Amino acid sequence: MKYETERDKLIEKLRSYGISERVVEAMRKVPRHEFVPMEFRSHAYADCPLPIGQNQTISAPHMVAMMCDLLDLQDGMKVLEVGAGCGYHAAVMAELVGKGRVYAIERWKSLAEMARKNLKATGYKNVTIIKGDGTLGYAKHAPYDRISVACAAPDAPPPLLEQLKPNGKMVIPIGRYFQELYLIEKKNGIIRNGKGGVMFVPLIGKYGFHK
Repeated sequence: MKYETERDKLIEKLRSYGISERVVEAMRKVPRHEFVPMEFRSHAYADCPLPIGQNQTISAPHMVAMMCDLLDLQDGMKVLEVGAGCGYHAAVMAELVGKGRVYAIERWKSLAEMARKNLKATGYKNVTIIKGDGTLGYAKHAPYDRISVACAAPDAPPPLLEQLKPNGKMVIPIGRYFQELYLIEKKNGIIRNGKGGVMFVPLIGKYGFHK
């Protein structure tokens, strides 16, 4: 396949960052080019964000890998993702949770439809895409073992903290102009650990930023 060489280069780059082998293998299995709009497919395995419409992006592969690594996703887990975008990040998490389930929320109808189409085309049956306000979470299937937020918030939305299981983990970028990625753990209270500066589109919704 014409994408194999580019994918192999990306995989070796991820290994050089110290990403766990489980996550690296999940990244290898997911065909990123199938999630990227046709006009950007020649850059599908470049380690950078790419436009997907509605002023949103598909995250850089190293960021997807890092967030998955921090969450320590295991087989059978139930995961909530805020900001489904084109479905790529959800597909990587679906590989890692195996018999588990990923529920991914997207506020843009066109992107939610794109994500469903991409996931169906690539055979991921353990992902459910929901159109809605991600800052409210998805109470129907709460609580969640893990929560992944792919948009920068003013702070961790209270509904997401409530829907996280005891001993659960959440990754979320916090901040507007200066953003930091946080790993939040729910054990004997809420523990926050900063993991470095990042740049994400803003989280819009009741507990996010205003449009």
